[in-house]
Amino acid sequence: MEIFGTDTHKIIHGDALEALRTQVADNSVDLFFADPPYNIGKNFNGHIEKWPTEEAYLEWCYEWLDLCIKKLKPNGSFYVMTATQFMPYFDIFLRKKLSVLSRIVWSYDSSGVQTKKYFGSMYEPILYCVKDKDNYTFNANDILVEAKTGSKRKLIDYRKAVPTIYNTEKVPGNVWDFARVRYRMDEYENHPTQKPIALLERIIKASSKEGDLVLDPFSGTFTTCAVAKELNRKCIGIEMQDEYVKIGLRRLQLAKEYKGEKLQKEIRTFETEKIATVQNLKLFE
Repeated sequence: MEIFGTDTHKIIHGDALEALRTQVADNSVDLFFADPPYNIGKNFNGHIEKWPTEEAYLEWCYEWLDLCIKKLKPNGSFYVMTATQFMPYFDIFLRKKLSVLSRIVWSYDSSGVQTKKYFGSMYEPILYCVKDKDNYTFNANDILVEAKTGSKRKLIDYRKAVPTIYNTEKVPGNVWDFARVRYRMDEYENHPTQKPIALLERIIKASSKEGDLVLDPFSGTFTTCAVAKELNRKCIGIEMQDEYVKIGLRRLQLAKEYKGEKLQKEIRTFETEKIATVQNLKLFE
């Protein structure tokens, strides 16, 4: 296990379970964002994430979920993702230990890669949980979005004592429409399941304050940590694979080289994107 950075912005290169057990204090994390492998056969830099059985995958998930709960502050918040077919198991498991405040749908376009044998998935689920439903951070004013009824249609609310035009802004509902990250986008990194900056901005702005500690146990491209740093939060990112740790070191500006290799953003070509598309299509066969 290797540790880079400081107590303010830290990368732990190693297994998530071991890192959570040994490197993170109990009741120390203000906000968790967990985006684990989905057990659907994705290729992560040559490593195919597929457990022998669904039961084995869920057993592993329950172990790290329990660790995250143990490390979460009493007033902390926990956002977790997984594949649609496994989220019901997460939901049942977590609602016995935390208060589930929202079941969020991250909706996106399929970009033309879609199954022809059944109705393909056009969303990913996110659970938003807290330890104490009477004491947690939620910065509603920091995440307001346009309220079209008020801003576009100018309708009047006649239910009030003094009829008033509807508000022009509102807190987002639980269906979030953010484009998936693709290789032509400026924010793209070489990773098959990168999450959008905008999605993490909403979560971190809503559920943490400046100076709070944000932890991502499956960091991948380290978007969570990069956004947390930009928003003046502390962060810990845990990642097992060298290639992704290099992305984190570069994005968090913790190093210019890694094992003698100069750290620079990889430019993906059309040919490499075509190969990735073929690999994704095979998942639907």
